[in-house]
Amino acid sequence: MLKLPFANDSNSLDKRFYSELLHIIGLTETKEGNKKLITRKAEKDRDYGSILENTIIQLDSLDKINRIENVKQFGNTYEKRLFAVGLELTITWINRILFLKLLEAQLLKYHKGNNEYSFLNSDRIHNYDDLNTLFFQVLARKPEDRNNKVKDLYSKVPYLNSSLFEPNELEHSAIFISNLSDDDKIPIIAGTVLKDNSGKKRSGEITTLQYLFEFLEAYDFSSEGSEDIQEENKTLINASVLGLIFEKINGYKDGSFFTPGFITMYMSRETIRRAVLQKFNEIKDWKCETLYDLYDKIEDRTEANNIVNSLKICDPAVGSGHFLVSALNEIITIKNDLKILQDRDGKRLKEYHIEVVNDELIVTDEDGELFEYNPNSKESQRIQETLFLEKQTIIENCLFGVDINPNSVKICRLRLWIELLKNAYYTKNGRELLELQTLPNIDINIKCGNSLISRFPIDADLKQALKKSKWSIDMYRVAVQTYRNAVNKEQKHEMEKLIRTIKSDFRTEIAANSMELKDLNKWKGELFGLTNQNTLFELTAKQKKEFNIKVKTLTEKIKKQEVVIEEIKNNRIYENAFEWRFEFPEVLNDEGDFIGFDVVIGNPPYVNAMELKKFLSEAENSFYKKNYVTAKGSVDLYIYFFELGFILLKKQYYLSFITPNRFLSASYGLALREFLLNKTSLLTIGDYSNVSVFKEASTYPITTLFQKIEDKHSLKSFTFVNEREPLKFRIYLTENLYSLNEYILGFVLSEKYNIVRKVISQSVSLSECGVINATSTAKEADEFNSLINECNGFKLINTGTIDKYATTWGRSYLMDKRQKFLMPYLPKSENALGRNRFDLYSKPKIIFAKIAITPEAFYDENGEYASINTNCIHSFSEKFIPEYILAWVNSKLFQYLFECFFDGLKMAGGYLLYSSPNLINTYIKQAEKLQQEKIAEIVRQIIDISKATSTDDIEHVQSKINMMFYELYGLSDEEIAIVEAKL
Repeated sequence: MLKLPFANDSNSLDKRFYSELLHIIGLTETKEGNKKLITRKAEKDRDYGSILENTIIQLDSLDKINRIENVKQFGNTYEKRLFAVGLELTITWINRILFLKLLEAQLLKYHKGNNEYSFLNSDRIHNYDDLNTLFFQVLARKPEDRNNKVKDLYSKVPYLNSSLFEPNELEHSAIFISNLSDDDKIPIIAGTVLKDNSGKKRSGEITTLQYLFEFLEAYDFSSEGSEDIQEENKTLINASVLGLIFEKINGYKDGSFFTPGFITMYMSRETIRRAVLQKFNEIKDWKCETLYDLYDKIEDRTEANNIVNSLKICDPAVGSGHFLVSALNEIITIKNDLKILQDRDGKRLKEYHIEVVNDELIVTDEDGELFEYNPNSKESQRIQETLFLEKQTIIENCLFGVDINPNSVKICRLRLWIELLKNAYYTKNGRELLELQTLPNIDINIKCGNSLISRFPIDADLKQALKKSKWSIDMYRVAVQTYRNAVNKEQKHEMEKLIRTIKSDFRTEIAANSMELKDLNKWKGELFGLTNQNTLFELTAKQKKEFNIKVKTLTEKIKKQEVVIEEIKNNRIYENAFEWRFEFPEVLNDEGDFIGFDVVIGNPPYVNAMELKKFLSEAENSFYKKNYVTAKGSVDLYIYFFELGFILLKKQYYLSFITPNRFLSASYGLALREFLLNKTSLLTIGDYSNVSVFKEASTYPITTLFQKIEDKHSLKSFTFVNEREPLKFRIYLTENLYSLNEYILGFVLSEKYNIVRKVISQSVSLSECGVINATSTAKEADEFNSLINECNGFKLINTGTIDKYATTWGRSYLMDKRQKFLMPYLPKSENALGRNRFDLYSKPKIIFAKIAITPEAFYDENGEYASINTNCIHSFSEKFIPEYILAWVNSKLFQYLFECFFDGLKMAGGYLLYSSPNLINTYIKQAEKLQQEKIAEIVRQIIDISKATSTDDIEHVQSKINMMFYELYGLSDEEIAIVEAKL
């Protein structure tokens, strides 16, 4: 037994392992903007013996790319397809090898380091042919079915029954690992973990396969949470680390990001525990509010287990499967907390405690000692079997995932198999160990497709399909369950074929009942009836004309509809479409109605609107706009996932996503904000912007939790500090969220709400002060910039030259002098730099710095010209004194208000965007003229002081203005202290 270590998080990225593995594969990490992306090495740097380059060479020389079915899915050029296919094959093979390394480590641990159980090394595997043999002739076959060539050599290697060790379609149509060249070498990386006999880092070249085996041997794959890695001086590489690495490799095209374990743990805990409560209350008609209440009421452990096992949890952008692994661990800990965890004989695991530490499931006994499997101990065997069967049951019944990237799907399946592998146990006959428990075919729960696009809506009618089909939903479920636990490959392939047939029948029948087809058949019937009717009398000229018009109209409608139906059939956007309607029979009732998932959880892809335009076709864009009510304007991709998640959820149940915070405040998030406030019960928003959660992402992440119920009660928010600090919640009544302009939710990330409501209730829109717009367009700025050198004395005002109440340029040339230089260059068009625009520049205006940490604005009475990075208020309303407006927009209270709304737009370094749309969405008090004049007089003093350079004097007067606004709005001393402390 080993003591449980809590000090180190073994799930963080080991950069040395990651870099060297990339080198062996043939990849490199590059930076593009704020993203770190995985790419193929530049041509001059490529090692042609690396696994990827070796694969690409074989694919090219054997002319395999053009023989692959649906090759367009791998890219639109030959080179892109070559790389994508090569990478997918490489990831498939590396997946298998790393899984086998974990298996080997498990076997060695179970058998006290007996080297007979070591099989993944150069002593047994000399080339890629041998590796291919290991995959398909050993691991994919029962010991008694193996040929004599491998029987003795791999006698200690178990049969796994997993589709991970079956040739996949791409291998069949392209190449196997055995096609790779064996003798190619690659250089040992400078920072290698490999050492020579004297303990120095190795250098030179080495064959790739030997390099890979020696590299893997230098790390510890066996010590999940144990301390012996310190003794062996080896770094621990566990399943979570591998998931993190493959999330990075897998995101080579879009820069996907791995969610840290402490966040996935929190999100899983919050959603799944609520869902468990909801499930028990529904089934048992209880009114429990906590798990402690459940614990007190549960009498039948078997029934309670069945209720928990009926949970359906889905990640619609599953990536490496990290969220599903966290969900798996959370469900087991819930069972432990409810004291319902029991073995196959119904005996409870009462002597053991289970919890999640550092994103790993940790099992300890009564003395706090770590559980370790010993096949020769009856009690140890009982615990190991229970954990394996619990994980298998939960994975099969509760966990589902979809991803558009086939590599993600493979990695997610791998992660779930690894979780089972951790608790793999030997079947026994008396004292004799027989064989390691085989792994079920859990791959059917993780599917490949575009989650966001479906040909058939969730509510498409399956009843007609079920009536005409010989298949029932129950038969569909049985086929899926039989596939998972198929006794041999023949049965598995039989079930695979049956499942395809059932889905094909459903697809055909739903399509036959589509509105498009119904309309077409109706119009054809009308046309047939019209053209085949017998009339006793000759038609009049008028009747003939009407008849011909009807025939023509119907004929045109039919032709158009046939084109529409044909386009739907052949539309490329449906090539990767995922049919939620019937892909998972587990979320259908016996009538075929889509019931939905109990939990939707995940980290949707962060692709902004600009990047989205690069790879979205017009047809895809049109599909989103038509099918998602939140698709208003140019939106980021994650916006769609919120609505999709809502659609997939069962009523009363829960969704939790981690996304950028911009939708809380940005204009493109308005439709989503309205959707969340009107259609759901928002429960919690957590702010993680204070920590570097995604170091490669230029975004501030938040977690959002809602329930699919239109119930307005209260919303909690928190700001995450660190993993040791308890969360401090702020509570808001959701009915009051509507009082804020356009339902802006950014304020919930701070403690500003009460003060903000007080300010807004006494204010009018800032736009009532005058006209607010950009000081110049991009085109105008370009044209003026080209004149700067020719206009002697011309000074361009931009963000960097604006302070509160002044410009750092100081006084410029008078307008008439500058006009003399500029007038000859002014275009005649009033749409560019014509007279109207020039009049704008020449009149008094308040100019804002567009990008600043605090609001910075000054009053320009000299006709300054300002760049595109500024905004202004001009054409002032008679209700407001310009200096009063200036005082307000430079005040601390205005900054407090602005940050409330636009924290979600905060950029790196804490900068905010003081753009004209954002300024229009803020407020100002329409004070009495006398009150305005008092403040305006002080502003004039500041402007005079700014001509001198006494900063202390300016700050003193500014402080006086801040206090005048606090008094104007009636803020209490406590509220003033909050504003002052926060800014």
